[in-house]
Amino acid sequence: MTTGPLEGVTDSGGTVGKLAVHADGPVIQTQALTKRYRSDVTALDGLTVSVAPGITGLIGANGAGKSTLIKILLGLLEPTTGRAMVFGIDCGRHGEQIRTLIGYMPEHDCLPPDVTATEFVTHMGRMSGLPATSAKERAAESLRHVGLHEERYRLVGTYSTGMKQRVKLAQALVGDPRLLLLDEPTNGLDPAGRSEMLDLISRIGTEFGISIVVASHLLGEIERICDHIVAIEAGRLLRADTITSFTGASRMLRVEVDEGIQALEDELARRGLSPRRQQRSILVPLVGDATFDAIRDALADLRAPLSRLELSRHSVEELFRESAGAQAPGQPDLVTTEVPDVR
Repeated sequence: MTTGPLEGVTDSGGTVGKLAVHADGPVIQTQALTKRYRSDVTALDGLTVSVAPGITGLIGANGAGKSTLIKILLGLLEPTTGRAMVFGIDCGRHGEQIRTLIGYMPEHDCLPPDVTATEFVTHMGRMSGLPATSAKERAAESLRHVGLHEERYRLVGTYSTGMKQRVKLAQALVGDPRLLLLDEPTNGLDPAGRSEMLDLISRIGTEFGISIVVASHLLGEIERICDHIVAIEAGRLLRADTITSFTGASRMLRVEVDEGIQALEDELARRGLSPRRQQRSILVPLVGDATFDAIRDALADLRAPLSRLELSRHSVEELFRESAGAQAPGQPDLVTTEVPDVR
């Protein structure tokens, strides 16, 4: 799919109507963003974050405020206090203009079953402001890019789940957006379909230079395709960082043995190493060569069969493990590959 600048917007920045578009700065900025639905329900609580160009993963536990944030960015919800900006444009004041810059792929099935994919995506192109001829051409390009060119004249109601997800992605692309907001783009797909969808999203971000925010409860997906991560919890920022920075080598040693892991953990603690169990491994803070010596001696004294000793790397999952460790009793466990119902 060939993309070009939006009408009235140049690559170095420009205008939408009379509004300046800051193309060289952050894609998204929020400042003390707060949204209360009722006096006792706070969806976003003073959220301040800046999102750089590229592919960003938006993750958080149930009720974290993900859906509320997306609606505010689209200009569909007014914040209670604070502000949100997309390309330097205030979302609360200029929602209609901002929606000309954004392509949105909703999570739930929202497609009309009795029209063809071409008809639907063309209609969405017209809704975004494209003339009839341009909308039809862009629809064909979008559907070709997502792999539905041969099936574009079939009724959407006859499509599989994977094909419907691709139609939703095509309609998000048809208006030639600068930013894509993708809400659970692999929802309902089998492993092969997930992989294909992730590859497609990655190509869009890399080849077309479109910034993308991917909201997903599958942490492995975030690590696979994203450049940055924004994690929110209870409406507050948990962490914002680059994936490379977060998953870089840490000063922890991972020790795995074939048997006797509890005895080894106790022995390492006795030697003052502050070990921490992580599933079938033991993590030990690395403070120097003496740490290696102490682990070696503990293994020798216990005659424990060592299977692995390596410098540990963070995973996105650890972000939620650390958060879960601070939860009050009765709160949902986040130490899983899939964070339950991220919204």
